[in-house]
Amino acid sequence: MLKRLGLDRPDLRAWAMYDWANSAFQTTVIAGVFPIYYSRVAAVGLDDAVAQSRFYWASTLAIVAMALVAPVLGALADAKPIKKTLLGIFVAIGVAACVGMWWIREGDWTLALILFVIGNIAVAGSIVFYESLLPFLTTSSNIDRVSTAGYAIGYIGGGSLLAINLLMIQQPAWFGLPDAGVATRLSLVSVGVWWLAFSIPLFRRVAEPCIDRPSRATTFAGSLAEAFRQLGHTFKTLKRYRQAMLMLIAFFLYNDGIQTIIRVATYYGADIGIDTGSLITALLLVQFIGVPCSFLFGMLASRIGAKRSVFLGLLVYVGITIFAYRMTTAWEFFALAITVGMVQGGTQALSRSLFASMVPKDKSSEFFAFFGVFERYAGILGPALFAVLAGSGSSRTGIISMLVFFVTGMAVLWFVDVKKGQQEVLGS
Repeated sequence: MLKRLGLDRPDLRAWAMYDWANSAFQTTVIAGVFPIYYSRVAAVGLDDAVAQSRFYWASTLAIVAMALVAPVLGALADAKPIKKTLLGIFVAIGVAACVGMWWIREGDWTLALILFVIGNIAVAGSIVFYESLLPFLTTSSNIDRVSTAGYAIGYIGGGSLLAINLLMIQQPAWFGLPDAGVATRLSLVSVGVWWLAFSIPLFRRVAEPCIDRPSRATTFAGSLAEAFRQLGHTFKTLKRYRQAMLMLIAFFLYNDGIQTIIRVATYYGADIGIDTGSLITALLLVQFIGVPCSFLFGMLASRIGAKRSVFLGLLVYVGITIFAYRMTTAWEFFALAITVGMVQGGTQALSRSLFASMVPKDKSSEFFAFFGVFERYAGILGPALFAVLAGSGSSRTGIISMLVFFVTGMAVLWFVDVKKGQQEVLGS
């Protein structure tokens, strides 16, 4: 069974376990608990529009900061055997940010947003180095299964802690806590504890990849300078990996639609009258339905190929967008959540493995830093377009606009020649 899932070795299971570890931040801090606590507690005293604006500006700042720094760090990690070291540094920073959220009280919106930005940068930075380890751990024939297994395990981990935290917030007395406020702050701290504890297998079991052409720099400043030089060289050599670059552009476009749906789903549901309980239940549905479906996508890719499987997922997203435009009831929202759960993890996981199969191993950190940049910037354009269109009319107009990202992304993906991209790597 483990072999069929792509997790037949201890190091592969340890690598995938990091998805379990960091997904808690995605579900509890980014999507579930923190936004509500910020708006109802930390932002008390601020006008609602101002509080919301500052929250989105904080998100944008984190995305831009990581987008600027990630390629340099990626180049540095490819010059020296320090992928796991840099991963560990970002984990430590992220854990500290989560623990620091214990001290967020009523009106502490500045502290809340500072910690939120730091945590977002830390999780994004850690994922750059986590994903860059993937090409060293498995073969091109098995990479799709391993990548989708990581996403599936991430769904279990993130969903499990979110379920525990929601129960703790709704029934604090069951956990010996005085009220929901303390339970909420403890939930945010629990993300840091969870993240740290379940990162340990990766550091124990996954070996630091050897560097074919290690840097000769003896100081950090020298290594950093060399990283900048290497980064400039990478921009020039990207022309040699045109299919990987084309895949990046396609991913940037369609992932913008995926990320926007993730970010605005609860707001959109509330706007059309779906109650809070249904919204939270639907969020958990997405997490746990995504587990078997991510594994199934990996198996599907072994039969029809990763590119075709991603296409199938994007076609489903087109249907999701059209269905969401006309949705009016809670049962329709649940149906939508189930459908999203079926394709969300698999589509993103196969995009990751598809890209990994078309990049050279000795530049994996650097190339995955660019992948991370494209992935994180995808969180800006979609929500901005949604906000503009929703503000000028109905949120339904904003949701249907996501078709632009899915259709254009599919159009670019159509021209990606996977076999040619893999041959470009072999010939480099």
